[in-house]
Amino acid sequence: MLLALLFAGLMLCQPAAAQKTGTFEAGKGTFLLNGKPFVVKAAEIHYPRIPREYWDHRIKMCKALGMNTVCIYIFWNIHEQREGQFDFTGNNDIAAFCKLAQKNGMYVIVRPGPYVCAEWEMGGLPWWLLKKKDIRLREQDPYFMERVKIFEEKVGEQLAGLTIQKGGPIIMVQVENEYGSYGEDKPYVSAIRDCLRGIYGKELALFQCDWASNFEKNGLDDLVWTMNFGTGSHIDNQFRRLKQLRPDSPLMCSEFWSGWFDKWGARHETRPAKDMVAGLDEMLSKGISFSLYMTHGGTSFGHWAGANSPGFQPDVTSYDYDAPINEYGHATPKYQELRNMMQKYTEKKLPSVPKPIAPIITVPEFKLTEFAPLANGADKTVEAKDTKTFEDLDMGWGTAVYTVELPETKNGGTLVADVHDFAQYFINGEYVGKTDRVKNERAITIPATKKGDKLQIVVEGMGRINFGRAIKDFKGIVGDMKLTADVDGHEVTWNLKNWGMTTIPDDYQTAVKAFEKKSDNKGTRGYYRGYFNLKKVGDTFLNFETWGKGQVYVNGHAMGRIWYIGPQQTLFIPGCWLKKGKNEIIVLDVVGPKETKVWGQNTHEVNKLQLEKSNKHNNIGDKPDLNSVTPAATGAFKAGNGWQTVKFSAPQKGRYLAVECLSTQDGKPQVAIAELYLQGTDGKRISREPWTTKYANSEEENGNHMGDKVFDLQESTYWQTEKSASMPHLLVIDLGSVQTISALEYCPRAEQGAPGSIKNYKIYMY
Repeated sequence: MLLALLFAGLMLCQPAAAQKTGTFEAGKGTFLLNGKPFVVKAAEIHYPRIPREYWDHRIKMCKALGMNTVCIYIFWNIHEQREGQFDFTGNNDIAAFCKLAQKNGMYVIVRPGPYVCAEWEMGGLPWWLLKKKDIRLREQDPYFMERVKIFEEKVGEQLAGLTIQKGGPIIMVQVENEYGSYGEDKPYVSAIRDCLRGIYGKELALFQCDWASNFEKNGLDDLVWTMNFGTGSHIDNQFRRLKQLRPDSPLMCSEFWSGWFDKWGARHETRPAKDMVAGLDEMLSKGISFSLYMTHGGTSFGHWAGANSPGFQPDVTSYDYDAPINEYGHATPKYQELRNMMQKYTEKKLPSVPKPIAPIITVPEFKLTEFAPLANGADKTVEAKDTKTFEDLDMGWGTAVYTVELPETKNGGTLVADVHDFAQYFINGEYVGKTDRVKNERAITIPATKKGDKLQIVVEGMGRINFGRAIKDFKGIVGDMKLTADVDGHEVTWNLKNWGMTTIPDDYQTAVKAFEKKSDNKGTRGYYRGYFNLKKVGDTFLNFETWGKGQVYVNGHAMGRIWYIGPQQTLFIPGCWLKKGKNEIIVLDVVGPKETKVWGQNTHEVNKLQLEKSNKHNNIGDKPDLNSVTPAATGAFKAGNGWQTVKFSAPQKGRYLAVECLSTQDGKPQVAIAELYLQGTDGKRISREPWTTKYANSEEENGNHMGDKVFDLQESTYWQTEKSASMPHLLVIDLGSVQTISALEYCPRAEQGAPGSIKNYKIYMY
């Protein structure tokens, strides 16, 4: 009896995290949890996009939706912001997040990269990797692999003890991430697999994800294969090839996209609730597992929002994603519709939907009256013959001021350089213009100069590209800055040399120090500080539509980027970061505000554009006259989903691709194209990095179905004409330079029936 009591006492003293060990594996046609069939119903949520104080609420919201698992990325660059300095505390405490999921009765799927995409700065890779200029990212570069191994081992120290085999909630770990969209390199993917196997053991299930069109490129025999696709997709088509290759494999959509992300200068993205719910309903009816990406998107606080590619398309701060749980944690109509459907596949009644953890409050309008010029944020100055990037200057994020002396130009000239990302030009302190990488601007005309005049270029770096080969995204002036001018009737070009470069990091500590320095307080570009008082604390949305461009800090927390162009005009401010009484706000505005006022409203403004001109590409002056151009190909596409290739009878040379849509498969006038590629004379796809849309006779702006969607590396997005626009339709792409092309690859929309797919066409190169 005494022994029994002692044993019982010992059991009571076991830590809360100690659970019964279990198993999870891929069985015949299904996953097996502890030997029994199990359908994974996972909710993708990201711990750094949610204040830690709200983690428990968001997990409970997912559980009340009918989910049994949470799926998380591990963001390398937020844990190792400086090489060798790791942080797994506070909002970075991934072990605490996983234990919280387990406490709520949820399993966990971990996706530790090293690359994650997620519309996150550099896809989760640390900026300091770029200090080694010749590094080969996501390949077996010795330095890259060395750092990957160190990082994954550090993550393993946090999570390896939390696998289901050891009584924890983690049932699966992902190997890399959508590698087929980056390249074909099975040895590299195998090396990542081996690294993770060595950390988590042979028993833990490992999987890899890709798209139905590219998963075979890097599929490893000993890993579970899962597909990624979005709302509206033809489910059976997405799994058709996988079922042919592995008829007994469990099926899983590891990213079923509930919505989409927003970029600066474009409309807010949405996806219909009925299409999302129908897709999930169909998968569950067929026993197909899924992870809903995103179930709750949250916020890319601070400088963590990335940028899409081709071109440069920086993402906004909000990562609402049109998800069922919105950015600030409230259930949407999409949530309710999904919850009703999910109840059909749950034996027990679903838990009640948790009430919002904080009320929504308003804040009366107030002004930021303290000012410190941008120069007060200077950290250090480096002098060198040639320009250096942010990475060369040992700065990950922020602004740099480049200074150089100019030669004499009696009639002015043109400055040309590759500047990442937003640059403002000054001569002897006077503003003369800007270049914006978003608009692919590389040149600026300057007025007449005298020898010795000072040129200053203020360069703000935005989020690094997070998708495709362009993730090797240096910031600052990348390469030479050249000045071309007319001298006595001759064109002369100077390669400007002997630069001074001053770094201004974009952190809160720098902002505070800026106010401590004495200055003349001239100009409008710089730091603004003000205060607001609260009688009660709650979530709110601070409005910045009268401001320019920059960053916001509230009570020391980096809240995110602002940019007057929109579509996002308010920042979500979590109540857990506010306090009763006096609250501090600092705005770093690199452009300068129209008014220094701010107010907190009870609604989120994420769809208000303030553009200088329309996003549409329907300028009649850009429409080509094709009457005298011989088509490279004419014909008809086949009906249905999937890629089709049109081979030209002979190689075609030109800078512009024009696709003329003469009719559609369904006979309706509305046309859609998901993706286009061109093949060179070697039969390989040419790079789409320099591509831009030159002309489109019609674009459906409200859904963001613009011309650039045909080369955005995403098969789930598409160019689509307006319903009211009549045939024929024309789309013209500027390839960036003259190319020799042998074939065109065309992908219609991924939904069943391929809505808007082209039948008869003419293709031109000119």
